[in-house]
Amino acid sequence: MDNTLVIEVHSFSYKKGGIPKDASENGGGFVFDCRGILNPGRIEEYKALTGNDLPVQEYLEEKTKIQDFLDAIYILVSLTIDNYLARGFENLQINFGCTGGQHRSVYSAIKTAAYIRHQYPQTIVILHHDEQTQLN
Repeated sequence: MDNTLVIEVHSFSYKKGGIPKDASENGGGFVFDCRGILNPGRIEEYKALTGNDLPVQEYLEEKTKIQDFLDAIYILVSLTIDNYLARGFENLQINFGCTGGQHRSVYSAIKTAAYIRHQYPQTIVILHHDEQTQLN
């Protein structure tokens, strides 16, 4: 099949906007809850930063289990991407939520989008931060 798989990766806030709507109207995809990871937003020096900033990334990588969390997600997401590519599907949405949509979900969305771009260069990956629009 000649269809291109478009994968939308979102970061969002459970508190502010909630789970993003699926614009493709397929109604499927993944929603991962990052609130089980320690929140750098509770530490004064990180409050004004996002998961795109190096100090927050270092905190998440050194002080939390974020890599274990993402490794499990990569396995699950890869199974679905492989299946969708084989079946000619055109859309997949992957959503990462945390309390404010600023630190953990942003980091997870960035890392997952990079992983997919590297592993599946034949796909189109669109990264969107629902709360941190300055990063879009």
